[in-house]
Amino acid sequence: MTAPARKLKVATASLAGCFGCHMSLLDIDERLFTLLELVEFDRSPLTDLKHCSPCDLGLIEGGLCNAENVHVLREFRKQCKVLVAVGACAINGGLPAQRNHLDVRECLRSVYSTVPNDPELPLPLDQVHPINAVVRIDYSLPGCPPSADALWQFLTDLLAGRTPHLGHGLIRYD
Repeated sequence: MTAPARKLKVATASLAGCFGCHMSLLDIDERLFTLLELVEFDRSPLTDLKHCSPCDLGLIEGGLCNAENVHVLREFRKQCKVLVAVGACAINGGLPAQRNHLDVRECLRSVYSTVPNDPELPLPLDQVHPINAVVRIDYSLPGCPPSADALWQFLTDLLAGRTPHLGHGLIRYD
């Protein structure tokens, strides 16, 4: 790939999930150097920036399990021209959504013996939701997590101006 005239600005965020999708991004290993020739990272684990400025591409993992997740998602969406839901949690709620058949208050009582009530704690939602329940997404990259190769293929397609296409073997759910 040749370097573009202007590097695209890319940001990442994580909501309710395990951070595995971010680990897959880091698992592209030495290809990170090639990626850094093409993009400038804004908010991401590589920069440790906590707030996102306007960017071309946003990658977001995790579902929505509390009010803070919803706030972060809405603010992130405002800053991203293109938003990609990365992984099962962002696309359908993933493993955190397994609590959807439980009563949240009862679940909290069984774990803490009382429902925590501190203004520092984000208000839990009654259900875990995928991010498309709150904002418009432009692309979805499935997997739990998507492999480093799937992320690489997806990103290089987007950066080259192609519609991302993941061939056989690049999507997995293990």
